[in-house]
Amino acid sequence: MGNYTLGIIKPDAISKNYTGKIIDRLLNSGFKIVAARLEHLSREQAKQFYAVHKERPFFNDLINFMTSGPCLPFVIEHENAVENFRKIIGATNPAEAAKGTIRRDFAESIQNNAVHGSDSDKNAEKEIAFFFIPSQIHTV
Repeated sequence: MGNYTLGIIKPDAISKNYTGKIIDRLLNSGFKIVAARLEHLSREQAKQFYAVHKERPFFNDLINFMTSGPCLPFVIEHENAVENFRKIIGATNPAEAAKGTIRRDFAESIQNNAVHGSDSDKNAEKEIAFFFIPSQIHTV
C-alpha cells in the first residue's frame, strides 16, 4: 500500500477557499488523486477516526473543530506516498513548518492546520478504509 495515503482538507481550509490551491500543490508535486469526496463528519465519525487521541486533553476541541464544517477526505497515489505527502504538508505546528509547505502557507494553528496526513503506511491503509471502499478508489 506504500504508494497510497489518505489526506483530509480540514474545515478551516475549506471555509477559507484553499481547497483548489491545496489540490494544485498536490498535483504539481506529482501526486495523483484517486478518490475524494466532500463530507461533513458527524461527531461519532470524528470520534471514531481520531480515537487514537481520545485520552489527550485536546480531543474534544479536535472533535468540535472537525465537525464544524465540511472536510475533503482524499486518497492520493505517489511513490512513498506517506513520506512524500508529509514533506509537502509540513510540521503539525504551522509556525514550525518549512517555508513553502501547505501548513506554513494555509494553516493558522496546531489544531486548525489545514490538512491531515496519515503518519505511516499502516495508518494510511486503516484511514483510507475508514472513508473509502476499494471500488471508490480509481487509479489513473
